[in-house]
Amino acid sequence: MADPISVTLPDGSERSLAPGSTGADLAASIGRGLAKAAVAARVDGQESDLTAPLRHGAEVAVVTSDTEAGRAVLRHSTAHVLAQAVLDLFPGAKFAIGPPIDNGFYYDFELPGGATFSDDDLVRIEARMREIVAEDQPFVREEHSRDEGLALFADQPYKREIIEGVDPAEGAGGAEVTAYRNTERFVDLCRGPHVSSTGRLGHFKLQKVAGAYWRGDEHRPMLQRIYGTAWESKAALDAHLEQLAEAERRDHRRLGVELDLFSFPEEIGSGLAVFHPKGGLVRTVMEDYSRAAHRAAGYSFVTTPHLAKSSLFAQSGHLEWYAEGMYPAMELEGASYHPKPMNCPIHMLIYRSQQRSYRQLPLRLFEFGTVYRFERSGVLHGLLRARGFTQDDSHIFCTAEQLGDELASLLAFVLRLLRTFGFERFEAELATRPEKFVGEEADWDDATEALRQALERAGVDYVVAEGEGAFYAPKIDVHVRDAIGRRWQMSTLQVDFQLPSRFDLDYVGPDNARHTPRVIHRALFGSIERFFGILVEHYAGAFPTWLAPVQVRVLPVRDDHQAYAGEVVERLGAEGLRAELDAAGDPLGTRIRRAKLEKLPWVLVVGDDDVAAGTVGVNPRSGGVERGVAVDDLVARLRAEVAVPAG
Repeated sequence: MADPISVTLPDGSERSLAPGSTGADLAASIGRGLAKAAVAARVDGQESDLTAPLRHGAEVAVVTSDTEAGRAVLRHSTAHVLAQAVLDLFPGAKFAIGPPIDNGFYYDFELPGGATFSDDDLVRIEARMREIVAEDQPFVREEHSRDEGLALFADQPYKREIIEGVDPAEGAGGAEVTAYRNTERFVDLCRGPHVSSTGRLGHFKLQKVAGAYWRGDEHRPMLQRIYGTAWESKAALDAHLEQLAEAERRDHRRLGVELDLFSFPEEIGSGLAVFHPKGGLVRTVMEDYSRAAHRAAGYSFVTTPHLAKSSLFAQSGHLEWYAEGMYPAMELEGASYHPKPMNCPIHMLIYRSQQRSYRQLPLRLFEFGTVYRFERSGVLHGLLRARGFTQDDSHIFCTAEQLGDELASLLAFVLRLLRTFGFERFEAELATRPEKFVGEEADWDDATEALRQALERAGVDYVVAEGEGAFYAPKIDVHVRDAIGRRWQMSTLQVDFQLPSRFDLDYVGPDNARHTPRVIHRALFGSIERFFGILVEHYAGAFPTWLAPVQVRVLPVRDDHQAYAGEVVERLGAEGLRAELDAAGDPLGTRIRRAKLEKLPWVLVVGDDDVAAGTVGVNPRSGGVERGVAVDDLVARLRAEVAVPAG
């Protein structure tokens, strides 16, 4: 009889198992609950099917369905079921790829004759998927040579293209191609892992159809992409669908139109927003707060143009590393110009405009700088993903000795600003050196360590995002959770050792020698437009009183109350409140409903008794109608509400 095998668990303990035992056997040996929740195993750092035999000495973790890794397995497996259902219902369909994504999955298809999926088709496909789940079909892993794989998918051109691009050196266990079979009729090209059978699935919902170019290339065929979501339980699925419904109610694109905040006129072009008076007022309040905060923090304000010569962006490295995200060059009087994708190269020129001394450092340059990036139309999303936007951009030039304190101070500044605008839950990512980068690895390591220490000093929870830094610098991305729990990336801090060298920046130190400054790139809002859009969704359009474009609306009951209502508006305006009058042309109930739909913080109604007593009726957005409130008392209450929060 063969000797038992031993595996090491995440807590460092060892477990003895019979030879040939699988991940499923390991989970069952630990407990019934774990066996029920298990969907895959992580063996020596690599995810594996639960049905794969374990080797002696392996480090093994059981992956459960309620983790992000486990949900990815559920979603990937559900995508396979989607593909099987489509091929069952649409003979001759071609299928491409179907990965898990955040909160869901998708699969791309090409239907015969260029047909497209309808809403009714989604209902049919989902019904067929549920039949496949009920059949409890096993996911069986297969390994094939390259030629076998090409033969297996002889009638599937997208699968064949994938196989033709496989590097034999990347094959698992010597196999060049791996696939998963559910029935004799359905097999899919895939590395896995997958759940043991379709019966482990079921808490899913198909959501929408969209067009998607094959390989994201606009010159390749347009495919039909079906999106869906899948979860480990009905409760988790229902909670997600409710969040999506709430997100739809809060969609800033819809509210931007309903509240008359901004628009995207076709005559201007996609991804370029126009702010209307109300939206412009909110934006002005945001910018005024930011200017005051930066002035108090010792920043110097600068202004830079919207375009510059291509040679500047060649020097900064943007033409080499970022050209696809830039607007095309324009030729003028023998020179080539680009709309600027970033403000940093011009800030480097401002620093370089004179010799600097260590006594002038840190030098903190700040501007609201508008930049232009040619995002593909398929990824544009209102204010959240635009082609033109304004950054609250700063570049801090400091000595190596000042770097740690500057970063710690900046993180405190970030959190203070975000709290001012109503966010309380923070997370951070430390993005490290990507595969393609400029500069020396030692400098990258030093910059990354400085950012890590700043996070530790600030006490902010963070994770390391390996390889997610910009081409020129590692960075910290600060994320927030909004009112319905969604995660948004907000502020960014980057330590840059590359641009100072590219622009030959230096300062004279106390030793009278020349030294290269450190540069910190940072944007706290990220961009005004994106932050504005997130605020609209966070507050569902009901801005706090200090941010609201109209803070108070006064409604006279009848025409003969209008003069007094005007006096109330004047009094509130003298106190710095944004108040307006809605004259008695429409019925009072209609005007109150209109104010509520506009999400105004305060609605005041004045009638006979108010004219006689110098009072108002108060109908706040928060509820609790009051009558006969003295104007002086109301003003005292409103002063507290319109004060900018301390953060």
